[in-house]
Amino acid sequence: MSATTPSPEQVPAEEEKFNPHDFPQKLRDAQRRAAELYAEIRATQERLPWSREPHEGWPEVTDHGREREGREPSPGWPAAEAAAYDKLWEELREVTGYVQTHPWWKTCRDNGIQGPDLVAARQALKTAKGAVPLSREDVEQTA
Repeated sequence: MSATTPSPEQVPAEEEKFNPHDFPQKLRDAQRRAAELYAEIRATQERLPWSREPHEGWPEVTDHGREREGREPSPGWPAAEAAAYDKLWEELREVTGYVQTHPWWKTCRDNGIQGPDLVAARQALKTAKGAVPLSREDVEQTA
């Protein structure tokens, strides 16, 4: 080797570039739980009557050029179902708070990930491997 070419031992190891999409497992787990809770809330809403409180509904309106769909009467939600629904929302607020304030986002900012790049990383978490309840591979394996 010449005097101007450093030996491999003298070349400093190139630092690995920070990857804002290399999410910690706990953050992925929390995002997955948030998605599961949101799905549970939607499923609960689908099976319960349209109004949480008893309501007499209203007739369809189609006069004078106005149209509005009517609603059938609603008996309201049973107390146990309402309490379970509220508990799901409470847990969802806790989990999403954890996701939004996770130290990973500060680590990203500390490594120069800001503005649109930070938004892109936050959005990428929603579809990251392990952060989604069912992936396409899960569906294909069970089909």
